Amino acid sequence: MGVYDEDAVTRELRTERVALRPWCACDAAALYELASDSRIGPRAGWPCHESVEMSARIIHDVLAVPDSFAMVSRKTGELMGAIGLTHAEYSDVAQDGEMELGYWIGVPCQGKGLTTEAAREVLRYGFENLGLSAIWACYYDGNEPSRRVQEKCGFVYHHSYESDVPLLGELRLTHCLRLTREDWLAGAGA
Repeated sequence: MGVYDEDAVTRELRTERVALRPWCACDAAALYELASDSRIGPRAGWPCHESVEMSARIIHDVLAVPDSFAMVSRKTGELMGAIGLTHAEYSDVAQDGEMELGYWIGVPCQGKGLTTEAAREVLRYGFENLGLSAIWACYYDGNEPSRRVQEKCGFVYHHSYESDVPLLGELRLTHCLRLTREDWLAGAGA
């Protein structure tokens, strides 16, 4: 999906506790530590990382693209997870002028509000900097933490459908929520 180009992604976003920065090859070992945990990938629709080399390949091929960010602690600089906006051409739900929000956070950082904090900043970036008309977010049935983040950010349920999860070779019920620019400006999720 992506072409690895560290120079193509230079924007860094910041919140009180989180820095969202471009991915780099140096993140491979930290990514492997988080993404090899079986409580992360399968819930999000991808297999556990099996090696640092696999994580390096995923950074190169998937994550090192515009509008995709490594979520790191501002206090320690440690990698916590991933967040980004997927362009409509790679999304099952977004249309022209829209993008899809995706994210995951490592087990040590879960339950602290960090994903919601980061997601709100990415939404601000999407609406203010990219001028999007709407941002979508989807979660697989049973992924309640992901649903809660979306609802806290003001997303509204739109539809559900049975979808293929190609990286895991299975079908899952997918729930899709949407946040329009108008709702975001009106303070949804604030």
